Amino acid sequence: MADTTRQSTGIAGLDHALNGGFPPGSRIIISGSPLSGLELLAQQFWQAGGGTGTYLMLDAVPFEGMTDARAIDTTTLAGAMQGERIVVDSLSTLICARGIDAAVEFIVEDTREIIEKGATIVYILYAGMHTPYEEARLMRAADVFITLRHQIHGNEFERTLAIEKLKGSDVPQRVIPYHITAEGLELSTTSRVV
Repeated sequence: MADTTRQSTGIAGLDHALNGGFPPGSRIIISGSPLSGLELLAQQFWQAGGGTGTYLMLDAVPFEGMTDARAIDTTTLAGAMQGERIVVDSLSTLICARGIDAAVEFIVEDTREIIEKGATIVYILYAGMHTPYEEARLMRAADVFITLRHQIHGNEFERTLAIEKLKGSDVPQRVIPYHITAEGLELSTTSRVV
């Protein structure tokens, strides 16, 4: 039975894997390559709330409704976060510009009041850009850690999503195949019994 207090991710298959969605008041890090669809996942989460939360764009020109945060310091970033659904795109840019200590302090301390009010914050992290030490510190700071992976086999892509950390809940014991469509990410919720 799905937990009705959880916030929909905007992706039915991911909601199913998370027993109803993201726990409110969570720090979620989504890691993957820039081509893995992680921005789509973040946008689907944000749009599932009607786009009423805050989408902070730190490393690209923002789309309509997003906040241009390319020149904002971390204190002002936390002050710009409004609503229950917040996206920081990207945490990697924050780390490269201000260092790992500032990024971890931002995740844990600067946003504490927002988290305590029940907001869910999704951070995008680009895989392969950071040291193992930096990644370990980020994993410890997160309540939920999701990795998107893709591999090429011959002439086909294989894309899988792994929920690697889920504070207060059991972590699913399998990776979940997904597809990138014109509407965003779609997850397969069926499993093969052998």
